[in-house]
Amino acid sequence: MKVTEIGIFASDKHLELPLTSIKIPCGTGFPSPADDYIEERLDLNKLLIEHPAATFYARVEGDSMIDAGIYHDDILIIDKAKEAKHQNVVVAWINGEFTVKTYYIDPRLGKLFLVPRNDKYPPQEVTPEMDFTIWGVVTYNIHKL
Repeated sequence: MKVTEIGIFASDKHLELPLTSIKIPCGTGFPSPADDYIEERLDLNKLLIEHPAATFYARVEGDSMIDAGIYHDDILIIDKAKEAKHQNVVVAWINGEFTVKTYYIDPRLGKLFLVPRNDKYPPQEVTPEMDFTIWGVVTYNIHKL
């Protein structure tokens, strides 16, 4: 899965949406009208961004991460201040190209792999000869239903 567009979040802008205190069930039935229960406003920047100066968005291309719920044209929120840990979804720079994969450290082999989340694609071992860096950790995925 490739990254096709990278941008900076405008942390000086606030997008406040109404937030209701009621839970809306995903099961059967219809929820009651929520307008009477609005308690505060929700700022998506505050909710989704922990490190504003180190947070970027990227649009992705491809299908190698569909089993992780990341689809073609989704927008990822990437935090460059977070340290990548085993099994995090990361944006990596590898051999001149950005990619989105699962960061996998195999303790038995002492090797690092970038693992797609689609059985059509094999894991890629990261070797010292490669031009490789973890660019950031994916913290959220935004996709249209």
